[in-house]
Amino acid sequence: VQLVESGGGLVQAGDSLRLSCAASGRTFSSYGMAWFRQAPGKEREFVAAIRWSDDITYYTDSVKGRFTISGDSAKNTVYLQMNSLKPEDTAVYYCANARRRLGDYDDWGQGTQVTVSS
Repeated sequence: VQLVESGGGLVQAGDSLRLSCAASGRTFSSYGMAWFRQAPGKEREFVAAIRWSDDITYYTDSVKGRFTISGDSAKNTVYLQMNSLKPEDTAVYYCANARRRLGDYDDWGQGTQVTVSS
């Protein structure tokens, strides 16, 4: 199983970015997928998740109203639309796959850097 993120970059505060994560592998199975991020000197934190069965989404409070998670379970792809970016959103963003339940992530991508300048 392989998860590959893309779409990161350097933007200014207030700008938007769209991250993508594509999963592949013959044994790949997914209950839902999520995005996490890790800023320098900080622990990795949950950002957003989506459950495929009913497209229910979850967000950490700091991104509610600004970020939107979406995806296509048939294509094993998840996206993170990030609007109104702030310097505190600067981090490496990782996608993760849950095979059985959200909160228990089995597969991880290598990460993509998002840098927001003020």
